[in-house]
Amino acid sequence: MGWSLPVIESMQKLNKPYVVVSYPDFEEYAKEHNIPFVSYAFNEWSDSSNSLDLKVKLDAFGADVAVPLFEETVEWAGALNSLYRDDPRVLNRAFLFRNKAMMKRKALIGGLRVGLFEEVYNKEGVKNFMNRLNQANLQIDGEEDSWVHIKPFASAGTVGHRLLRSQSDIDTKCQDDDFPCLAESHLPGREFSCEAFIHGGKIRFMNITEYVKLGYSNFIPEGNYLHTKREKILKEMQKLVDLFGIQYGMIHPEWFLTENDELSFGEVACRIPGGHILELCGQAYGFDALAAFVMCHDPELTEEELQQLLPPLDARPETFYGNVMIYPHKNQISKLVIPEELKEESYFLDHNLVPPLSSQKISDREGFGNHFGTVNFKGEDPDRMTELLLHYENVDFYH
Repeated sequence: MGWSLPVIESMQKLNKPYVVVSYPDFEEYAKEHNIPFVSYAFNEWSDSSNSLDLKVKLDAFGADVAVPLFEETVEWAGALNSLYRDDPRVLNRAFLFRNKAMMKRKALIGGLRVGLFEEVYNKEGVKNFMNRLNQANLQIDGEEDSWVHIKPFASAGTVGHRLLRSQSDIDTKCQDDDFPCLAESHLPGREFSCEAFIHGGKIRFMNITEYVKLGYSNFIPEGNYLHTKREKILKEMQKLVDLFGIQYGMIHPEWFLTENDELSFGEVACRIPGGHILELCGQAYGFDALAAFVMCHDPELTEEELQQLLPPLDARPETFYGNVMIYPHKNQISKLVIPEELKEESYFLDHNLVPPLSSQKISDREGFGNHFGTVNFKGEDPDRMTELLLHYENVDFYH
């Protein structure tokens, strides 16, 4: 569900039958390259545009598993898999992945550690939430306010996220079209994500991605300190899988590890993660992570096939792969400049930055969605990797 050439190529290499469901814009390319394709507008839902209608179109291809590649396709895949598996809870679970407030409530009920959160409908609601948070934190008059994050219920990545450090921030940073949304307390700690490949309700392989800076840089596998917590993380991850009732596919939750060695749950997605994470994962562990992502959704997959697709659960690569996403530092750019120090760096692997065609104005960023490309690194020391990613996040590649 969704268009991705790398996923299509992975399916072709596996010689597995597939059909792509995506927007009409991709139909001509699909026909030209003999890609099985069903044209569908995911942003429409009506009597003639729904999962029952879509299932009829897919029956012609013998489809029996739906795989969501992107955030916007999660409900559609959930609806189809509910029909394929004759289990209405599969659709309910898809809604759970798409509504951050519902997701947090489910995590809280199941005993995961989460911050304070609330659905808010206007600026006044955010102010009231911040006041209640201040009271809960036993703030004294004159102390700075407790930090509050607001985020849309169903957007991917960091789109629409705002960090509010004070009551005055609420007035200046919040827009009317931010609401309704989720407000939550700031979670302290070291942030990381996990990519858990699940089959039959059990985690069959788990990667930990170390975030150097959210929205900018990460590397795989996790550094030495996080690795000492792997067993603890794996246990908490299986608790999450059991709690959400996940049987098949891959989940990508974000966690915070506090100084007191406690894990706080941030949120969880069940589609391809951003930041080129599966690409890095495949390079580090030496497997086709996109193929594994798709195939783990298939209940009919055998143990033998699983073992061929996935690295062992306890695999630990000796080489680390990381990248930093590059954003222009100026409002207007005219050329790409690659520093000499980068070319001479032994950990530097490659980059996919392209020069601007001419003098180009940069629009305001929405989340972290429109970076200009990535600079990729490869090396044996995770501490050196961290230093490099932090350094190049601040280098201005576009002048």
